[in-house]
Amino acid sequence: MRIAFTHNLQLSDAEEEAEFDTPATVEMMTRALRNLGHEVEPLEVSGPASRVVARLEALAPDLVFNTAEGSRGRFREAFFPALFDRLSLPFTGSDAWVCALTLDKHLSKLLVQQHGVKTPRWRFVERMSDLEGIELRFPVIAKPNYEGSSKGVTVDSVVEDLAGLRRLAFDLLGRFPTGLLVEEFIVGRDIVVPFLEKASAQTGGVLTPASYRWDAEAIAGRKYQLYDYELKTTNYMATHVDVPATITEAQTAEAMRMSQVAFRALGCRDVGRIDLRLADTGELYFIEINALPSLESGASIYESAKLAGLETPEAVLGTVVESAAERFGLKMTRKKRRPKIRVGLAYNLRRTQTTGEGGADVEAEYDTPETISALKLAIASYGHEVVDLEATPELVAILPASGVDVVFNVAEGTAGRFREAQVPALLELLGIPYTGSDPTALSLGLDKSLAKKVVRQAGFLTPDEFVMTTGKERLPKGMNFPVIIKPLAEGSSKGILDSSVCVDEAGLREVAQRAVGTYGQAMLVETYLPGREFTVALLGERRPRVLPPMEILFTAEAGKLPIYSFESKFESKGVAFECPAKTDPALGRELERVAKGVFTALGCRDVARIDLRLDAQGRVAFIECNPLPGLSPGFSDMCVIAEKAGIDYRTLVGEILAPALRRLRHQQRQRSIAGRLS
Repeated sequence: MRIAFTHNLQLSDAEEEAEFDTPATVEMMTRALRNLGHEVEPLEVSGPASRVVARLEALAPDLVFNTAEGSRGRFREAFFPALFDRLSLPFTGSDAWVCALTLDKHLSKLLVQQHGVKTPRWRFVERMSDLEGIELRFPVIAKPNYEGSSKGVTVDSVVEDLAGLRRLAFDLLGRFPTGLLVEEFIVGRDIVVPFLEKASAQTGGVLTPASYRWDAEAIAGRKYQLYDYELKTTNYMATHVDVPATITEAQTAEAMRMSQVAFRALGCRDVGRIDLRLADTGELYFIEINALPSLESGASIYESAKLAGLETPEAVLGTVVESAAERFGLKMTRKKRRPKIRVGLAYNLRRTQTTGEGGADVEAEYDTPETISALKLAIASYGHEVVDLEATPELVAILPASGVDVVFNVAEGTAGRFREAQVPALLELLGIPYTGSDPTALSLGLDKSLAKKVVRQAGFLTPDEFVMTTGKERLPKGMNFPVIIKPLAEGSSKGILDSSVCVDEAGLREVAQRAVGTYGQAMLVETYLPGREFTVALLGERRPRVLPPMEILFTAEAGKLPIYSFESKFESKGVAFECPAKTDPALGRELERVAKGVFTALGCRDVARIDLRLDAQGRVAFIECNPLPGLSPGFSDMCVIAEKAGIDYRTLVGEILAPALRRLRHQQRQRSIAGRLS
């Protein structure tokens, strides 16, 4: 089974990361799951949710093993289960509703109390005025209502009078403004009851209770026995877990009964933990429930599971997987791994040097062997099989027999205005899903003049332009110099040289005639825009995500009429790059608006890069669109922008691949439905 192991990684001792998994825990759990025969992809989820979605879709796991706590808000533990539901991904543990409910100590107490489970009396406090008329018996304990891992709980959390409670509540509300739980403090000790749903049918998954014991010096001077934040984190070596708990048989039976009721009432699935308090009088009280319990080495769940015959972490984690698999109707395939998705990598290989003038840029848009290797490694890292598909004329015969499920397309094609659409058109004919834009968008984007017409029709600004096919055409009336001339259907700044900016008609005609002869195609002439130049990268389908803009900064070496030429692109002469670009809020919003609008108007999909430049009035104008941007690690603008946005190369490739895999799954579902109906 292919498993994505989603988690938050603890990188510091900061309180806000107290609930996260340590590197040692992640390594132990990953190793244990792999020892069970599963393919496991550890997936740290602390970054943007869009990145998590892309990596999950690129990986296409059979199951998500989830320990992610989320990062902020009262709904944080529920966020990822809700996301998995939205993506139709099976996952371990409780659903979003249960995770939201169990994080809320106040609501979970109300619910278990209604089912006859004894709890200390409490009050939910959102503001200082909520303390008015409080009728709880002192001492009381105050703690954050929406936190775990004893966050906000210290030796000073237990107070013995109203004045002390006011001081404590004022301090805690400043740190945890979403609310506090103030409850009567039960003088006694903590009992913990782990839960593994499939561990024991007889007990409904409730395991033998455990109790905590501390080194004498660690709790010296404390009036009350309390498992606070210090003992749980900084002084954890002084904490010991006793299994079974050092309580009577009758108390053990009652603890398990109360826990069975609470787990059923709250709807916990697969794994969990309940904290009880055993009073000095012998009575047991429900304190709180954790739907995402600690699974670090030595945790109480492992020790209690041993008494149920689950001797190792592998056995415990395997039980969690089996429980979730049964719930979602998954077949356990430990011995026989599922077939890998065959991802074809369609590309054109660069075999010549791309520097200098005079036609030496023939293969400038093609990819180097190093780029192809990097792409293959990134795709394969998601567990897929990669098939080489060099876009030569032989591809027409090779592709149908390749057996690929989906194609990652970076092929530029070989000739003509339709060349970037050649491979996608063939894939459309064969019914093979692929990454990137369709043939229409690719053809439109490659023809700079047609693209500008469409973008203007959509209401966006473009420089004035016209097409020269021989260099002898009559110039349009009102044509103002300077102008820039470039090949109509080329990318990678091919044909854009220092001489491409013309200040008079004679110079324009000379450059045009030479360029038409060199490139064998029409030339686009457009008004030179004197303002700042930006390139904006986008990822996604109908609602693309706009990454921070990159600005092309021109140095004195670029001259008085600077452009982002072929030479400056490949030899970094006269230019520097700044990402994210320094823009005021208004300009930043306008760059994003125009980039999104162009992406939509041209029908782009999955990935694109939009070049924009400011005119003399500072307005944002569309220059050109590249729906097939370069993906050379550390060099291509797309990769540099993504890296500055916190997206590493592997994740970038995964984000581009994810929509194609989505389309593959949709296609497979449609075929399955058609097969059942036939």
